[in-house]
Amino acid sequence: MEQQFEWVVTSDQKEERIDKLVTSLHENWSRTQVQQWVKEGHLHVNHKPVKSNYKVEEGDLLTLIIPEPEPIEVVPENIPLDIVFEDEDVIVVNKPRGMVVHPAPGHSSGTLVNGLMYHCKDLSGINGVIRPGIVHRIDKDTSGLLMVAKNDRAHESLVNQLKAKTTKRVYQAIVHGVIPHDHGTIDAPIGRDKKDRQSMTVTEENSREAVTHFSVLERFQEYTFVECRLETGRTHQIRVHMKYIGFPLAGDPKYGPRKTLPIGGQALHAAELGFTHPRTGEELAFQVEMPEDMKGLLMALQKIND
Repeated sequence: MEQQFEWVVTSDQKEERIDKLVTSLHENWSRTQVQQWVKEGHLHVNHKPVKSNYKVEEGDLLTLIIPEPEPIEVVPENIPLDIVFEDEDVIVVNKPRGMVVHPAPGHSSGTLVNGLMYHCKDLSGINGVIRPGIVHRIDKDTSGLLMVAKNDRAHESLVNQLKAKTTKRVYQAIVHGVIPHDHGTIDAPIGRDKKDRQSMTVTEENSREAVTHFSVLERFQEYTFVECRLETGRTHQIRVHMKYIGFPLAGDPKYGPRKTLPIGGQALHAAELGFTHPRTGEELAFQVEMPEDMKGLLMALQKIND
């Protein structure tokens, strides 16, 4: 059912933008959400609709009618989730290889979102009914840590941290070839591949900045175990960047060679995640071990080296 709120502007609130003022009146409302309500005509001043930049006057009567939420089209499913951290604002999940993050054509069930909707009823709605709470995503066949917002204000904070490049996202990967240098930075813009719209590539056309820092953890006869730290978060960034410098990920069906190591998808794991808690300001840091299939590959490569 819809909800209705009313406020009268006080002398200390006058001349403030209405979107900023209304955001401050409820701890779980984000400015983005309030602006959307204004755009849709749900926020009135003295019984008349206004724009987001309207500056309130003392004595103005503000009326907000929040419509009934659209029915969620994604079905909650009782899927076991490896939850590393959870409070009233954020969930950190260790996603297994093979799990799709949110529904898409061909994957309407069994996704992380299906499981999250069963686990908690209060995910942020900013990303719509198909991707509630999702702040960033990792590919189906990449395992590891993912942060999810439980309300709109947390969502906005986490997205802003990603934009400001203040989050810590560290991945572990096994790549083809022996990387000669111990450290490196790949600064190469990524955009859609004009020859294959399902793939990304390094290009100057219709692209966005992409920066990946890598360090060699261990070298083998034909492979290298590396750590990659994301400065930006473009689609398939590590997979595209490592291919670009001549060291594609082992097991990668899209960007790697056909002859590769026996693993169901790219050997890529989101091992570390760090961010500032959106409510408390506390610095949070999480680490999870590689899945067993990647551990097995490393052990096999180490035996060959011995």
